[in-house]
Amino acid sequence: MNKKEVKYRCKECGYESLIKLGKCPNCGTWDSFEEIGEKRESFNNINLKLKDIKTEEYTRINTGFSELDEILGGGLMKGSLSLISGEPGIGKTTLLFQIALNISKKKKVLYVSGEESTLQISSRVKRLVNDIPENLFFMYENEIQNILNVIENIKPDVFIIDSIQVMKTENIDSSSGSPSQVRFIMDIITNLIKENNITGLIVGHITKEGDIAGPKMLEHIVDTVLYLEGERYQLYRILRCKKNRFGSTQDLAIFTMEEEGLKEIKNPSTLFLTKRDKEIPGNIVVPVIESGQKPLLVEVQTLVIPTYYPQPKRVSVGIDFTRVSIMIAILEKHLNTQLFKYDIFVNVTGGIKIEERASDLPLIISIYSSINNIPVSNYISFGEVGLGGEIRSVSLMKKRINESIKLGFKKFIVPNLLKNELKLNKEVEFVFLNNISELKKVFLKKGV
Repeated sequence: MNKKEVKYRCKECGYESLIKLGKCPNCGTWDSFEEIGEKRESFNNINLKLKDIKTEEYTRINTGFSELDEILGGGLMKGSLSLISGEPGIGKTTLLFQIALNISKKKKVLYVSGEESTLQISSRVKRLVNDIPENLFFMYENEIQNILNVIENIKPDVFIIDSIQVMKTENIDSSSGSPSQVRFIMDIITNLIKENNITGLIVGHITKEGDIAGPKMLEHIVDTVLYLEGERYQLYRILRCKKNRFGSTQDLAIFTMEEEGLKEIKNPSTLFLTKRDKEIPGNIVVPVIESGQKPLLVEVQTLVIPTYYPQPKRVSVGIDFTRVSIMIAILEKHLNTQLFKYDIFVNVTGGIKIEERASDLPLIISIYSSINNIPVSNYISFGEVGLGGEIRSVSLMKKRINESIKLGFKKFIVPNLLKNELKLNKEVEFVFLNNISELKKVFLKKGV
């Protein structure tokens, strides 16, 4: 009989010990150690030679969302475990149910919810579809052993657990969502998936800080980590891939929340560009790359008006306030613009948050455009600006240009370092800048 190597585990941080300790040496919590159950023995992975392993083509399962399939590298990998996380009410359950409905048209799917009853889920599904596929099964349960029994009887191709933090097992004497509970259940689920070649999707709650709740091993043990982001009362949702063992983490998918559920956007840039009949001062378009290598065109808007207060207002939505303050200081220094007399309001359309420095140059142009009432809304711009006013290059500049041209833009204000890398086209107008101080001359010369 094999002797147990681990007998006790801290329920706060997951630290393991052969003896029960009063205080956890890892997290410092008192009376947090609890006895854990026996570990499962590995049954057929001993002395297995790598050359004897049969290799075969990756088998993918389409989710029914082409943009999501592209993020995953062609669909869900058979025998993989994916984790989807996001804030409460953002649409995780809706997205997973739509995936379940799409997959169950051809394959058997089991959806397990530990948070919503059968009646609640039935009401949710009826809003999405009229006819429920025969291959879609649902159960309301949070005891992992009962779930395993159902999986053994149904033998689904795909199973979904919503959420991992409410699952529990009688083998661990602690509440649902504790690190020890999550760790033990994840071990069971991982073994189930790898041994039976089943595809698994699990929902993970997040903390106030935006991290996935539970032990950090939750993210390490899964094959794919997806984050669904966006403001709860906004139209759009952004799905980012933070980890992917079977594909790239260089793309994102954008959905809109509608009455029928989430609808993917094939060309997301059109969602964030304002439809207008005439050019607007203070507006300029920026191709941003927040995640991945696919540019997303968004519009930066600035409103500059005379202030009636001793201290002028500075409001920024979508761009870091500190960055906006720096750009205002650079503009005052190098273009001799007295902005202390004005209130300045900056906004990025669609609720998008721009974090990269490529927004520096268009932000300055936008402010300058608004204060001088010069329309630049048909222009594309990007570039980082230093404190000396110098304009620096940013990543993937050619891709930003090409994506903008595809969407019909033909006017660009970009760093001069890009000049030698482009094949100039008579139909496309480029304004190349070395320093912010050149901006006034360019505006006067071009008459923009």
